[in-house]
Amino acid sequence: MIIESSFTFITMGAFFGLTAGISPGPLLTLVITETLKHNKKEGIKIAIAPLITDLPIIIVTYFIFSKLSQFNILLSLISFLGGIFFAYLGYETIKTKGLYYEAQQLKAESLKKGITANILNPHPYVFWLTVGIPTAFKAYEINLITVILYFFLFYVLLIGSKIGVALLVEKSKTFLTNKAYRLTMKILGTALFIFAALFIYDGINIITDLIK
Repeated sequence: MIIESSFTFITMGAFFGLTAGISPGPLLTLVITETLKHNKKEGIKIAIAPLITDLPIIIVTYFIFSKLSQFNILLSLISFLGGIFFAYLGYETIKTKGLYYEAQQLKAESLKKGITANILNPHPYVFWLTVGIPTAFKAYEINLITVILYFFLFYVLLIGSKIGVALLVEKSKTFLTNKAYRLTMKILGTALFIFAALFIYDGINIITDLIK
C-alpha cells in the first residue's frame, strides 16, 4: 500500500467489515427477512454466521496465498484482481437504491440458513484471496498486534453492522430504502473505488520492480 502503518491497516479492517456488513447480498437479505418474519433474535443469528463459516475460508486462502506470495508476478496479478473486485463492489454499492425483500418465502432455522448462504456465496472466497489475506500479510509485516486488530475490527464491524440492521429493521421496515442508507452506500462505494486504485497501483509497482 502507499501508506503502510498500523493505523492504516486497522482502519482498513474496520472499513472492509462495515462495507461487507451493510452492502446488499444474500446474508444481509436473510438478516432482514428473518427479522421481519420472526424477530430481531433470528436476524442476529444470521449476522453471526460469518464467525462460523469464515475460519475455514481464511485458512484455505491463507495457505494458497502463502504459496503464491513467493512469486512476484502472481502477487501483481492478485493485486490487480483485488482492484477489479473492489471496483466491481464500488459500482454495485454506488448504484444501490435500496434493498427489497420477500419475507414470506423463508422458513425457520435462521442460523443454519446463514451458514449455508455464506458458504455458497462466492464473495467471501474472492475477498479473502485477493484482498483480505494479502492485506493481512502486509499488516503482519508491521507487527502481530496490527494484524490482530485488523481481523478484530473487521468482524466487529461486519457482525455489528448486520446486528444494527436487524435492530433498525425491527423498528422501521423502510430503513434500507431511505435516503440515509442510499447516501451511506454512495460514500462507501466511492471509498471502494479508492481502494481499487490503491490495489492496482500496488500491482503496477510490483511489475515495475520486476522490470528494473
